[in-house]
Amino acid sequence: MSATAQPHQNEAGHALAADFKDAMAALCSPVTVVTARREDGSPCGVTVSAFASLSLDPPMVTVALDRRSSLLPAVNATGRLGVCLLGAEDHQLALTFATSGADRFATVSWHHENGLPRLSEAPVWLECEATALVEGGDHVLVLATVLAAGSREAPTLAYQNRRFGTHRALPAADERIEPATTSTPRRGAHTRRDTAHT
Repeated sequence: MSATAQPHQNEAGHALAADFKDAMAALCSPVTVVTARREDGSPCGVTVSAFASLSLDPPMVTVALDRRSSLLPAVNATGRLGVCLLGAEDHQLALTFATSGADRFATVSWHHENGLPRLSEAPVWLECEATALVEGGDHVLVLATVLAAGSREAPTLAYQNRRFGTHRALPAADERIEPATTSTPRRGAHTRRDTAHT
């Protein structure tokens, strides 16, 4: 007789997976398209938000791929992958590469960069070699060594609370906004309004 695994429950009896997803939705994540080339030479790519810097010496990053990802067999076979960090206006591109069953490269601008598919408009590009693949639940964590990197100054796309957006910097600590000052006119004097330029 085989037993079916039951979903983990929290103290309130709710499925922990749902609570965990809601909690992690608050995390602001970068939006990347990770690419690889299949053994037959055709390109493949998938949208990934579970991406992070890992090491400076040597330069390394981590990418978490679903075990069912169409990209994983190509990474396993070739040992190489590319990371395209998307620009702030590239949310439609992110959706395209998150859609299964479609030719994701058919309607986007891309080219080969040292044998890897690169999205031409992405502001950040990393050429990587898969150093290790670590199993973690329903995902596989790819530890990748960066062989080449390129970037241009541009706002990048982020994902938080199940919505796309971008980062907005807070004012620096030494930036002070001078309030507009007005003087109270004396009775009977002409009123003058001073404009403060900030």
